[in-house]
Amino acid sequence: MSSVSTEQMSRNAGPATGQRPTYVSIASDESIHHKFAVAVESLRKEFGRHHPMHIGDKEVFTDGDEIELRSPVDRRIVMGMFPKATKEQVQQAIAVANEAFPSWSCTSYEERVRIFRRAADILEQRVFHIAALTSYEVGKSRLEALAEVYEVVDWFRYYCDQLEATEGFLTSMRSPVKSEKCVSVLKPYGTWAVISPFNFPVALANNMCAGALMMANTVVFKPASAAAYSGLKLYEIYREAGIPAGVVNFMTGPGQVFGDVVTASPDIAGVAFVGSKEVGCSLQKQFTERQPYTKPFISEMGSKNPVIVTDEADIEKAAMGVMKGVFGYQGQKCSATSRVYVQKGVAKAFTDMLVTKTKELRVGNPVSKDVFMGPVVDAKAVNTFNEWVTKTKADGARILCGGNVLSSGDLAHGFYVEPTVIAGLTPDHPIFREELFLPVLALAEYERFDDALRMANDTEYGLTAGVFSEDKAEIEHFFRKIQFGVCYANRAGGATTGAWPGAQAFVGWKASGTTGKGVLGPHYLQGFAREQAQTVVE
Repeated sequence: MSSVSTEQMSRNAGPATGQRPTYVSIASDESIHHKFAVAVESLRKEFGRHHPMHIGDKEVFTDGDEIELRSPVDRRIVMGMFPKATKEQVQQAIAVANEAFPSWSCTSYEERVRIFRRAADILEQRVFHIAALTSYEVGKSRLEALAEVYEVVDWFRYYCDQLEATEGFLTSMRSPVKSEKCVSVLKPYGTWAVISPFNFPVALANNMCAGALMMANTVVFKPASAAAYSGLKLYEIYREAGIPAGVVNFMTGPGQVFGDVVTASPDIAGVAFVGSKEVGCSLQKQFTERQPYTKPFISEMGSKNPVIVTDEADIEKAAMGVMKGVFGYQGQKCSATSRVYVQKGVAKAFTDMLVTKTKELRVGNPVSKDVFMGPVVDAKAVNTFNEWVTKTKADGARILCGGNVLSSGDLAHGFYVEPTVIAGLTPDHPIFREELFLPVLALAEYERFDDALRMANDTEYGLTAGVFSEDKAEIEHFFRKIQFGVCYANRAGGATTGAWPGAQAFVGWKASGTTGKGVLGPHYLQGFAREQAQTVVE
């Protein structure tokens, strides 16, 4: 999942029409920036509080064993304290969700649609507050933060429309027996465990939670510890919209404890996960081995996303698209551009323009109006950045720009690194294969278009990919041959980023996903349900 691109946001009218703002209007309309600033001041008054977990209708704390959530923007800011769930508390949440399932599973699709349309309205009213929270919590710029929250508003409405259009996925069937009336219906599985990451703390958590809930399942939800605050706000919106107590339960704490309990529990009907390939594969293996029969495991597990720039490309468009695709949200998107193959005829012109644009980016406090890049999420990310810069230099790389940790002045108390472009390494170097989740781009040159396609496909991952070419035949060839689930041609607003509900299904191939069906598209909700054939003889 990725935040919306300039092109996608520009489909929506500006604030003067009473509709969602566009990227352009966000940047230029001072009323938008004023609302964001007001939200920031309001939010800061909430910092430092102790927050509970929610199991059924009860607020649950632990005996002083808490996560102290500090902002990566400035580690002196304590945003809040959240309990570390015990094994027994996770088991209790599963039991409560199972008790709530029979009633919720019989709730009509019309009532579920009513609830989630109400959730969309509530979230839209709180766009600036939730966006400001994600800026502080995970370092997202105000443009990225606002886009993410608006994406979730559209997500609710898109899938409510889908449920209504299909009458809750009821399909009339044909029987050769005249006296039989046959229908296909989708039925919920039961209780789902949802494990969400830090990088899209509202959107990715909602995709899985609301996907399961919309299809009449119950949920035990645990966000990444770095995004516990956003997860709590999302839970509160569900409850305020009308989801009954126990249908959705909110947990916080270490992933190891939660994962061990839910993968072993016979009362967990399915697991939905977004995160690293290593963790996702480990959870799926545990879940498969510990359960008496096969249960659904829905996951999206990152990628190593390529872009191909050909001699027929619009260089300005390509440089802008790659720059935004790599450095938007500090490269911490599953969809972030991380490697570029540029044809030799335009290599110098493209590289020079890309480096120039990259050097113009401002790194700083993401709450500020004109900052493009905020901090990376934690000290581990900074250490990984340093390790890769050191390794590539030792292997003969040229650091075309960036490569440094920023730790002076206003940035001294956060996790800030420079946007970095690396060249001079062979395409078989690990930097072209391993997901860094950092604002680091690896460049390589090629001669023949098919060579670029071969290198782009030579990976275990398969989430997003892009091409820049003004030659229609090259674009068609790209779409025929590329082995990725979400593919773009000539996207200046983000070369490999910008999926939006109802426009691009966000689907990972190979090691990037387990279902072959993408969120934001027409087949996602069905993954949270199983088919039942119903026949009545008249």
